[in-house]
Amino acid sequence: MRVGTFVLAAQFPGQGQGEALHRAVRSAEVAEEAGLDSVWLAEHHFVPYGVCPSAVTLAALLLGRTRRIRVGTAVSVLPTAHPVALGEQAALLHLTSGGRFTLGVGRGGPWVDLEVFGQGLAAYEHGFPESLDLLLRWLREPRVEARGERFGFREVAVVPRPDELLRAAPDAGEPGGPEVVVACTSPKSVRLAAERGLPMLLGMHCGDEDKAEMVALWRRLALAAGHEPETVAAAGHVSAGVAQIADTAADATETLTKAMPGWLKQGLDAHVTVDGRHRAMRDPVAYTEMLCALHPVGPPRLAADRLAATAERTGITRFALLVEGSGDLAATEENVRLLGSDVLPLLS
Repeated sequence: MRVGTFVLAAQFPGQGQGEALHRAVRSAEVAEEAGLDSVWLAEHHFVPYGVCPSAVTLAALLLGRTRRIRVGTAVSVLPTAHPVALGEQAALLHLTSGGRFTLGVGRGGPWVDLEVFGQGLAAYEHGFPESLDLLLRWLREPRVEARGERFGFREVAVVPRPDELLRAAPDAGEPGGPEVVVACTSPKSVRLAAERGLPMLLGMHCGDEDKAEMVALWRRLALAAGHEPETVAAAGHVSAGVAQIADTAADATETLTKAMPGWLKQGLDAHVTVDGRHRAMRDPVAYTEMLCALHPVGPPRLAADRLAATAERTGITRFALLVEGSGDLAATEENVRLLGSDVLPLLS
């Protein structure tokens, strides 16, 4: 079982953006101290839901401040980035961290971000597969050219080469470069990840039944695409969730239901679509209550049992858990410490 934290750098009502970022950095540092496996960093633009606009930049900072823990993006939004630029950054972090970086990518949403970064709605609606394939080629080949609908350029050298890490230290890092994970929210994205043999990041809004169905679909599609059964069995999917550890389930739930709805409302309401389409947002109180019922929210034994149950039902043994739901720095640090000291031993 590999348990990590999911860091959004959430700006709660009444807080400044610097305060949110400081809490994000501290939660990651404490995660390493507590013996957790990984830190996963979210990326958002122009909204207080999350005030980190560049997950790879924050990953670079945290890789420099830590020595053991893996750091991943959850996710870098590919339609608003050039895949070559993102590939160069991923290779750089992979090499300089000794193989501790994971690149999570996703399609994002139809937000105004597409307008600001000049990519347009087509990048979100149709361009994700082309961008993903170009990114993967950049991380796997010594020289790359592009002849696609969105990207076209002559052959150029890949510098730095992510596989240089294996030449220098054969036991370090992932084969061929950094691990790449794809955020999946629909059968279409599951197919995209499966055909390329890439593990999935599944959202915290999904229960075990939905995640089990997506894993089963991924497995069928990956095998049909010709991937080896051993590779499919060891896919390493990641389940996102929420964790709040307290003496009782009631205490943990109360902590989150007091803080999270205000953050969710101001954060989700701030999203603006690029084309004016209506987007129905979840009721923040009901959503918080649902997350508390689904995930490790409660005393250590309950938290461990829920993580173990998810692993048994879905086959997923990697977790990215939102730990900042209280909105308070000291409470977040204590929550992370309790995950390490009181929950992890129960899972082993």
